[in-house]
Amino acid sequence: MTASSNTRSEVAAGRDADGVGVRGELVAGVRLVDLLALAAVPVVLGAVFALPEPTRRSLAFAYAEPTVLTAFTAHYVHLEAGHLVGNVVGYGLLAGVGYALAVLAGYRRFFMIAFTTFLAAFPVALSALNLAVPRNAIGFGFSGVNMALFGLLPLLLGVYARERFFPGASIRSLPAVFFPLVGWMALLALPVSPGALDGPGIAGIATAVAGLVLGLLYASSTGIRIRRAIRSGARAAVSNPGEGDLFAIGVALVVGYPIVGFPGDPTGTGSVVNLYVHLLGFCLAFIGPFALLAAGVFEE
Repeated sequence: MTASSNTRSEVAAGRDADGVGVRGELVAGVRLVDLLALAAVPVVLGAVFALPEPTRRSLAFAYAEPTVLTAFTAHYVHLEAGHLVGNVVGYGLLAGVGYALAVLAGYRRFFMIAFTTFLAAFPVALSALNLAVPRNAIGFGFSGVNMALFGLLPLLLGVYARERFFPGASIRSLPAVFFPLVGWMALLALPVSPGALDGPGIAGIATAVAGLVLGLLYASSTGIRIRRAIRSGARAAVSNPGEGDLFAIGVALVVGYPIVGFPGDPTGTGSVVNLYVHLLGFCLAFIGPFALLAAGVFEE
């Protein structure tokens, strides 16, 4: 699919207009229909939470008695206010920053199609893949979809950096970020081993190191010079404060959000964080859209 030519031309026009900064470009590229779609998600989540608890529980996904309907609805169900608030805040950060990056990079259409797919298709897919781990429990909550939005964020940072800082850079280098991120999640989430009670277990450390090495090897295979790229990126971000600020926020979110999504102790009051579905959401949302980007489907 081709990125919207209107969006790209408006972004270019915004860059050339005297006195129009990043905020002006963003305002020019935003569409009201997009904002309504983005705002509809917390409204729906709140409306579902307002239902009686027995009704909400009936909409959760029972692994022992799965249905197609509950495979979808479970991802919009929350049983506690704290769970709902946490997911809404995470959604606001991921969707808001992601949308801003997409608009300014000229990839608004890419974002909105991915966003719609995550809302409509990912709930059923994630629930179905959860059946690979048999258990007598129920699944619910929007965090799997949030992790899909998180999986899209490195791709949006990549196209944003290419459009704003590094014209001509290859999209194919983005898996160099994917592998270290998987390693970072493993370091956060894998259980402590008996011999390392005060820190991450061997499995987490090994996976993190493997992810970092794979990322470096992939970057090297695509011709990226890591230190040179970091220095150039830092200079470009500092010399373009508005553009650089948004990029820095996106990078901070990419590094920081896994701490929320992959807690070291996933158990809570009467519930357990589904780390498996979190990882699935991230991986599927990165791999599928990346394949389309690398194939040039969203290029003019």
